[in-house]
Amino acid sequence: MLHILRTWLSGAAGVPLIAALCALMAAPAGTSLAQEASPTPAAQAAAGAPNESPKLSMDQLESLVAPIALYPDPLLAQMLVASTYPIDVVAAQQWLDKNQSRNLQGEALEKAVEQESWDPSVQAMVSIPDALKKLAENIQWTVDLGDAFLAQQTEVMDAVQRLRAKAKDSGKLTSTEQQKVETQVVEEKTVIVVQPTNPEVVYVPSYSPSVIWGPLYYPYPPMYYPPYYGGAWLGFGVGIAIGIGISGGWGWGCGWGGSNNININRNNNYINHYDRNNGNRGNNGNRGNNWQHNPQQRGGAAYKDRATAQKYGGTARGDASARQTQARQNQSFDRSRSGGATSGGSFDRSRSGSGGNNVGSRNFSSPSSSGRSSSAFGGSYSGSQARSSSSRGSSSMGGMRGGGGGGRRR
Repeated sequence: MLHILRTWLSGAAGVPLIAALCALMAAPAGTSLAQEASPTPAAQAAAGAPNESPKLSMDQLESLVAPIALYPDPLLAQMLVASTYPIDVVAAQQWLDKNQSRNLQGEALEKAVEQESWDPSVQAMVSIPDALKKLAENIQWTVDLGDAFLAQQTEVMDAVQRLRAKAKDSGKLTSTEQQKVETQVVEEKTVIVVQPTNPEVVYVPSYSPSVIWGPLYYPYPPMYYPPYYGGAWLGFGVGIAIGIGISGGWGWGCGWGGSNNININRNNNYINHYDRNNGNRGNNGNRGNNWQHNPQQRGGAAYKDRATAQKYGGTARGDASARQTQARQNQSFDRSRSGGATSGGSFDRSRSGSGGNNVGSRNFSSPSSSGRSSSAFGGSYSGSQARSSSSRGSSSMGGMRGGGGGGRRR
């Protein structure tokens, strides 16, 4: 038997195996053939960010905006703007958690928040903690929402209108004590407008998208959704008096015209204070200005592709990840040549630049009801997985028990 094995190894059939064995013996300790054959993270990221990412489809956009589509227009507009500044969102939530023991309220809270460097849309969100938590609890969804809003603002707002129409037609979106629902014609376009019943008090709606719309082709973002036991389709918590922050009117509004602009009211205290501190006094008092994204306020958070990065003068996410990965790989390689061991932990850290919970070069954990932060809009879900998730949402509908389902320009 040994003779046969030697004969086979010495022939042509044995050449590949011999070469493989030689490679294995020559490789450093702890290195496998699979590691040698597979490209390193730096090589995988060498191509960097795409020049322009594919646009999200109508179905994807509807799934993405479903958690906030039924919010009153001023709050919806504010959240869309805030989603483009994800680092500010996380910082504000951490600040709020840290300062809860101080029991800051009303004017004292707002004055303290004004001293922070966040965008006014995020500053004003501190007074509406349920809305801020919605953005902060799943930062991957917030990043996806902000990416979509920057690249497809008109389509995002059209998706909101489609969902509102579906909910209204099925009797699940009606006027309540907390907010009024009206159908209006804006610039020859029929839209559904949702406004707070009392402009100085805000209620954050609570609802399960799977109950309102049923399962969609793409799964809803993984986050907590309240159960449904019959009765009102939307729930509301305690109303929050906005107070000084709303002096002069809400800061943001939906311009449901042909271009779907976000209107910004610079008489709002947060916006007015921000403008004065940043030398934008000439803009004060101009109601109805169209909001524009401020790349200087983004805090180094990378954009999703090169086209968006070039538009705003920032960095593309894939390009930033590639540079970070290459630098870390070079450091690991230098340490290994000097006799230092490279652990699996350092390898994982070198990959973290492109993780779902990373914003720019910073990593944030984001708990979700499902225990994962994957996203249908970042490529983590396949079509079959999306349909499977939708099927699970459909099952929950059977008993009518909904649940988790599914710079300075402005």
